[in-house]
Amino acid sequence: MVLQAQSDSLIRERLTFDNPWWNTGAIEPHFDRRPRRQYLELFRSLVVSRVRRAVVLLGSRRVGKTVLLYHTIAELLKDSPPRKIAYVSVDTPLYHNIGLEQLFLHCRKALGEEDPAGWYVFFDEIQYLKDWEIHLKSLVDSYPNTRFVVSGSAAAALRLKSRESGAGRFTEFFLPPVSFREYLIFRKKEKFVKKVDFFFFKDQLAENLKKIQNFSSSEIEELNHAFLHYLNFGGYPEMIFSEEIQKDPGRFIRQDILDKVLLRDLPSLYGIRDVQELNTLFTMIAYNSGSEFNLEELSQKSGVSKNTLKRYLEYLEAAFLIKILHKTAQKPRNFQRATHFKIYLTNPSLRTALFTPLSGEDSQIGLMVETGVMAQLGHILDDKWFFYARWPKGEVDLVELDAKQLKIVSAIEIKWSDDHFENLSRLQALRQFVAINKLDSVIVTTKSKLGQKHFDKCTYLFVPASLFSLVLSQRAFVKDLLFRFLHFVVEATRHLKKYN
Repeated sequence: MVLQAQSDSLIRERLTFDNPWWNTGAIEPHFDRRPRRQYLELFRSLVVSRVRRAVVLLGSRRVGKTVLLYHTIAELLKDSPPRKIAYVSVDTPLYHNIGLEQLFLHCRKALGEEDPAGWYVFFDEIQYLKDWEIHLKSLVDSYPNTRFVVSGSAAAALRLKSRESGAGRFTEFFLPPVSFREYLIFRKKEKFVKKVDFFFFKDQLAENLKKIQNFSSSEIEELNHAFLHYLNFGGYPEMIFSEEIQKDPGRFIRQDILDKVLLRDLPSLYGIRDVQELNTLFTMIAYNSGSEFNLEELSQKSGVSKNTLKRYLEYLEAAFLIKILHKTAQKPRNFQRATHFKIYLTNPSLRTALFTPLSGEDSQIGLMVETGVMAQLGHILDDKWFFYARWPKGEVDLVELDAKQLKIVSAIEIKWSDDHFENLSRLQALRQFVAINKLDSVIVTTKSKLGQKHFDKCTYLFVPASLFSLVLSQRAFVKDLLFRFLHFVVEATRHLKKYN
C-alpha cells in the first residue's frame, strides 16, 4: 500500500510538471514561440465541438502534431479554466500499463477536482497503450461532458484502429506536412501570400488565375528560389528553421522518421518480416516520385512479389508517406481496369533526406515540382475523382472527373519549363485531350512565364509552378476559413434555440 501511494504521488507530480498552466495559466514559452500551423483553428473547432466524439489527430512523424496540441491548449486557455485542461504523454514510463480512465482520474485527483464535466483531456503518443481504442471508446461513452483528444506518431496504426473500433465515437483529423503557403509565412515572406488573398471570393480557379498579372519577373524569380528550397527542406517545421538539419537532412529524416516508420511502426503493425525489402521499395519510389509504375515492372525491379507489393503500397499510403494517383483514359467512358498508377511522396523533402538536394536545373527537378504541386493538392482535395490521363500517344498530369457523369471537368499539365509557352505545339497531347473532352480552359504550369493564350476555343492559362502551388495552398487556408464560418453559424444557431 505504501508503494502504491508513492507511485500515485509520483504520477500526480509528473502530471503537474507536464501541465504548467495548472499553476501559471499558460503553456511553456518554448511551445508558444513555435509558429502556428494554418490548421490550428480548424482543429480547435473540432475539439470544442458539442458532437459527442473523441478527436484522433493523424499525420506522419515530425509534422508538428504535439505542437498543434499545445497551441490548441493555448487557445483553450483564453476561455476555459486552466485546471480543466490536461495533457498526458502516454509514453512516460511512470504511466506504463495505466488505462486512460485511470490517468484521467489521476489528473482530477492531482487538482482535487472530482467533477469530470467540462474537461479537455489530450492523450499524446497514444500508441504506447495497448488497445487504446477500446479505452478511448469507453471514455467517450462514460463521460459525455468531457472532450478527449488523442494523437500519436504511429500514423498507420492509429488510423487502422480508429476506423476498426471508433465508428460513431471518433473523428479523425489529418495534419499534412507544411504547405507552401505556411512555408512562406514561416520564412517571413508573407508578401507573396498577401498578393493572392483575393483569389478565392469566386469558385472558378481559372477566372481568378487571370488576376495574377501583378507578379513581376523579379518576384517570380524570388518565389521560384523559395519554392526550390521548399521542395528540398520545407515539409517539416523543424527542418525549415534549422540550418544544422538542412546540412544533414538524412540524419534527421532517415533516422528519426523513415527508420522508425519502415523498420518499426509498419513491421510491428502488419507483421512484416523482411524490413530491408520494404526499405528498398520505398527508396526506389522516393527517387522516382511522380513517375508511372505498374505492378509487373515494380515487382521485377524490386524483387518483391506482386501480392506483397500491393500490401506494401497500402502500408506506405496508410503511414502517409506516399500518395497513389490512378489512371484514366483519354475519354473516361472508355476507361478500362487500370494496371498503371503514379506514386508521389506526400512530402517532397523526403527525397532530399535519402539522396541529395536538387537544383532548378537537375534532370529530376520536373518530377519533384510535380510532387510539390501534388503535395498542395493533398491539403485540399477529396481525390477520389482525380486521376492522371494516359493513352498510347499522350498523357495529362492531372484531370478531374465529374463523379456522376464520368465527364472531364478540368485538366492541369505540370511542367518546369517555359518552352511550351512560346510554342503550343509542344502541348500536342494536352491539345488532343482538350478537343476530345471539349474543355474551355486548362492550366499549364511553367518555370517563370505568366499569361494566357487561346487556341481552338480553349483558354490556356500559363502560371509558374511556384505561384500555382501557392494558389493551391492558399485555397486550403480559405477552406479552413469557410469551415470556421460554418461552425460559427451552427454553434450560434444551437445557442439561439437553447435560449428561445
